[in-house]
Amino acid sequence: MLYIVLGVITTVFAVVGIAMFAIGVRRMVRTLGLGRPIEAARKGPFGRRLTNTLVETLGHTRMLKWRWIGVAHWFVMVSFPALVFTVAEAHGEVWDPHFHLPLIHDWTVYGLLIEVIAGVSLAAITALAVYRQVKGARRLGRASRFANSRHWTAYYVEGYIFALLACIFLIRGFKVAMGDFPFPVWATPISHAVGAVLPPSEPALALVAAFKLIISWLFFMALALVLTMGIGWHRFTAPVNIYFKRTTDGTPALGAAKPMVGNDGTPLDFEEADPDEDPFGVGKIEDFTWKGLLDFTTCTECGRCQSQCPAWNTGKPLSPKKLVMDLREHAYAKAPYLLQGITAETLAEKPDESHAGVDVLALLERPLVGTEEENGVIHPDVLWSCTNCGACVEQCPVDIEHIDHILDMRRYQVMIESSFPSEANTLLKNLENKGNPWGMSEERRLDWIGELDFEVPVVEDKLPEGTEYLFWVGCAGALEDRAKKTTKAIAELLHIAGVKFAVLGGMEACSGDPARRLGMEYVFQMLAQQNVETLNEAGVTRIVASCPHCFNTLGNEYPQLGGEYEVVHHSQLLARLVEEGRLTPVQPIEENITYHDPCFLGRHNKVYTPPRDIMAQVPGITTVEMHRHKERGFCCGAGGARMWMEERIGKRINTERVDEALTTDPDTVSTACPFCQVMLGDAINEKKSRGEAKETLEVVDVSQLLLRSVKGEAAPAGAPAAENA
Repeated sequence: MLYIVLGVITTVFAVVGIAMFAIGVRRMVRTLGLGRPIEAARKGPFGRRLTNTLVETLGHTRMLKWRWIGVAHWFVMVSFPALVFTVAEAHGEVWDPHFHLPLIHDWTVYGLLIEVIAGVSLAAITALAVYRQVKGARRLGRASRFANSRHWTAYYVEGYIFALLACIFLIRGFKVAMGDFPFPVWATPISHAVGAVLPPSEPALALVAAFKLIISWLFFMALALVLTMGIGWHRFTAPVNIYFKRTTDGTPALGAAKPMVGNDGTPLDFEEADPDEDPFGVGKIEDFTWKGLLDFTTCTECGRCQSQCPAWNTGKPLSPKKLVMDLREHAYAKAPYLLQGITAETLAEKPDESHAGVDVLALLERPLVGTEEENGVIHPDVLWSCTNCGACVEQCPVDIEHIDHILDMRRYQVMIESSFPSEANTLLKNLENKGNPWGMSEERRLDWIGELDFEVPVVEDKLPEGTEYLFWVGCAGALEDRAKKTTKAIAELLHIAGVKFAVLGGMEACSGDPARRLGMEYVFQMLAQQNVETLNEAGVTRIVASCPHCFNTLGNEYPQLGGEYEVVHHSQLLARLVEEGRLTPVQPIEENITYHDPCFLGRHNKVYTPPRDIMAQVPGITTVEMHRHKERGFCCGAGGARMWMEERIGKRINTERVDEALTTDPDTVSTACPFCQVMLGDAINEKKSRGEAKETLEVVDVSQLLLRSVKGEAAPAGAPAAENA
């Protein structure tokens, strides 16, 4: 009788669980359907996307960046589908404790497989649960990556997995005790050890099997009821999210900014676009694409993005994780009413209609971006704290595209609401009127050439015959005094190496990166189309850029507007010239140097090695890496157009980075970006004024170090002298 009762109960749980889960999936799919169409490029090629999804999922390529945590999570992930067989067994065991699966019930390989997966997964989930406690937000506050996470969902999922795995060994143990276990000790040592201390009891086995089934189906019911439980749902949604990400080569959605697209998923043409018809960014939750809504749904609240975010780490209100969670909560709160066709207009027609105490009108009209007084979902300070450094996207194990969503919201705020930091207004006016962020005359772009002792060809109409590269100097490289030193060093090195190059001079306008990252797509396209026309008319095919932001924009974003060029960063070209013997470092530079990875060179474009190769070839240099480097490098604070905005909240990002650099006791900080050079230089000068840094400490580009060694120059006045100088 006991077995019949247990069988009926567990069968009811199974039927109800499956039905509720199906309803939950339907509700989720319908909610995602509220979003706009995705870009056409996300739909293929099928083979490449499927391969990438399998590699990322089964290979755990993103999770394994966190070493043992990735390995532990891999076993927990594998246990979910692999142990389905044990759930099927349990459904038979509640009716008959001696039930066995047909065909494989006595196959030793099957017994060994389940033993290993269940055993390692049990140890893994225990270790992960302990890690969450040790590193939990309640103990470490803001410093913990679990800050802002909803802990109850994690504890529930961890508890469920632990109980499920424990039940497997209890059931196997009872079978061992009953003498009804076909697998040898060597293949199933844990099961035999458990069986050695358990009594032979058929009812106990059936009760454990029933418990296992009930908690399993309760888990699916919980998922159906709480559609925002990302830590539970991600096992189903993550592969889909990975499949539809922007890139198809396994890399994160970095590099090019997400293009603006119309309602049909094709790129938006500003000459024909109508803000009343076409989406100019995201102003309400349903303006996101369905892939954006899937991003929010998939977030596991692991906090890896938050732990790497320079804004969060310096006391800013931006947490990429919390931003995604807040958008998810708002989406799923608003979706039921949108799916019923309820709008502010329909509510006005039926003002007395009850909605279970929910102020539906306030929910429907709640601004996506707004202050506490405005009841905004995302505070403006959160939106404008982002530097677009890409650390969040780089670290996310389920390929959430945080920067794309921040950029879409910025676009709406800038182009529709005209709401953005006041300093950015000057930036935009200068870009529109003068073609550079500082508002200087275009004639000033050639001032640096007069300080060289050789001629630099300037393009007047067509690229001079025999030119190998157009040298894209960039606004900072041409107009900012510290960056001009890098520009001259690069030009001199190319001249020494016999590389024929030319510059555009006054014909060169800002690449448009600050405007695009600010959210002013119109100004970006205006500048970009102007530059593409100039480059194409001049016959340019190969470009060397000194600024990583220009390098990224020219190489990754100009193709969206018809500008197809081979673009290299100066560190890549110089490293190759050294390798080919066309540049030979001879002068030792006896200095301790720490290198700062520019975000748009490193994370966004995976250029980590060339700058380090250059320094490795300069005799005497001792390089010491900062704690956060390469893919985990810390931002200087200039990206996302932040270089032209005041940093009023928390600690300055450039100060935080310099504090980290100072722990290596450097004689020099090197980098390969004019923005980084300015930001780090400013922070170092501030440290010097307070006596917290060596008076001789400076920030230089790797090209400047290389030039000193190639020319056999002694150290600059006031800097540490090199031996044999």
